[in-house]
Amino acid sequence: MANCFVGDVQGCYDDLRRLLDLAKFDPTEDTLWLCGDLVARGPDSLGVLRFVKSLGERAVTVLGNHDLHLLAVAGGHAPLKKKDKIEPIIKAPDAAELLDWLRFQPLLAEHPEHPLLMVHAGLSPAWDVTLARQCAREVESLLQGEHYQWLLKHMYGDHPDSWSNELTGIERYRYIINVFTRMRFCYFDGRLDFKCKLGPKESTPGLRPWFEQREHHVDDPIIVFGHWAALMGQCSVADIKALDTGCVWGNSLTLWRYEDDALIATPCPVHAK
Repeated sequence: MANCFVGDVQGCYDDLRRLLDLAKFDPTEDTLWLCGDLVARGPDSLGVLRFVKSLGERAVTVLGNHDLHLLAVAGGHAPLKKKDKIEPIIKAPDAAELLDWLRFQPLLAEHPEHPLLMVHAGLSPAWDVTLARQCAREVESLLQGEHYQWLLKHMYGDHPDSWSNELTGIERYRYIINVFTRMRFCYFDGRLDFKCKLGPKESTPGLRPWFEQREHHVDDPIIVFGHWAALMGQCSVADIKALDTGCVWGNSLTLWRYEDDALIATPCPVHAK
């Protein structure tokens, strides 16, 4: 009974199935954990959604920025961009069922027995795991409730870029969403940066990766994240696993198996244009 974690799929359905075959993933015994961004720039986002949904409890996924954007587009709160390649989902006969399923996925997922925590982008340097869990549940309850369209309409924006326990309303929810789905770098004072998408060695002076800015706690679980293709799976902090290796950009799709610490990857053609 293996736990297999996979980085950003971004609609690369064939690559995902090939990777799972390489890892000898057994959907009757194993669990597939996906770091978010199931959809977007690849050729078959609809196929990815249908497949992951069909796995039922054998699949655990978290929401990424592209997944939330799909929900916003479907709700009429953001424009449909050709490069995102999500129109087949919106026009599919099972669109309502798929989108409703996606809306009920978490921002933060944890293994019930092993010290494993998965998010799309990261955890705020201002949060410990307990606060991160609380913040995730706040936004998830809104997404899964009757006012989710209001949240999707107002979630876009780069501010506030600093955490305060006094944040309320949409400013609080926007910060939480940005941390879980968009964050890469922070300033030394903890403010979030959303402009730089390069790797740490090429970044703007004064920025640090969130995982270097964040204080380590002895009881922290292993943290698994995606979102940051420029890292190419390299993270400078022990027990933090970076799994986005740029599948959609022609690099590879990577799987990490918890039980034997194996990394398995498959090369991918360029899908994003």
